[in-house]
Amino acid sequence: MRPGRRHPHITRAQRSAACLLALAALAGGCGLSSGGQADRKSTMNMQEGAERADTILQDTLAAVQPELKWNHGPSSDAGCTKGVAGAATGTGSVKRIITIMTIVSEQRRGALLGVIERDWKSRGYKITSVRNSAEAPAVYAETPEGYVLNVKVGGKGQFFLEAGTPCLTDSSVGQPTGKPNTPDRSGEFPQRPDVQDEFWSATTPAPAGS
Repeated sequence: MRPGRRHPHITRAQRSAACLLALAALAGGCGLSSGGQADRKSTMNMQEGAERADTILQDTLAAVQPELKWNHGPSSDAGCTKGVAGAATGTGSVKRIITIMTIVSEQRRGALLGVIERDWKSRGYKITSVRNSAEAPAVYAETPEGYVLNVKVGGKGQFFLEAGTPCLTDSSVGQPTGKPNTPDRSGEFPQRPDVQDEFWSATTPAPAGS
């Protein structure tokens, strides 16, 4: 080999190694926290997050058959804080509520909770807690994006669906745009269930597999 001439095989190997190191460095710094977990920080603002929460709730309703009658509950938003002094972070979260107007009998509560829990699991949501209570049972879940969900039974056996967003970029938030399938009673809360359903209101245990 003449002085000053590089061996072609060595040159390719060196270049390959350099490329692999560069790719590894990029992968290590892209979307990962110091603990190695994917960085879930969202670029959404609060309005976009509220719309996503509305979609989650509507998808949940669509999974229930026979169809439930529902109306919007109050929407709320709050700023996110951190630190001992509670310093503002420039971010906020939103909560959306769906009130179920179908009368769900005590005998059919477990069936409805089971349908919703199975639907959430099928979507990859994590069930974080189940409240086994004869009077006020509930199921709590979280989506991979950090949305916190629950379905619970309130006063007079009324069902509520709730979705809360993670902390998102601060913005103004409008009311839900989805049209309820019962007359608008959004000025009332709670709106007590008053719609009879042949299946959900029945006072006999739900058939197996419901």
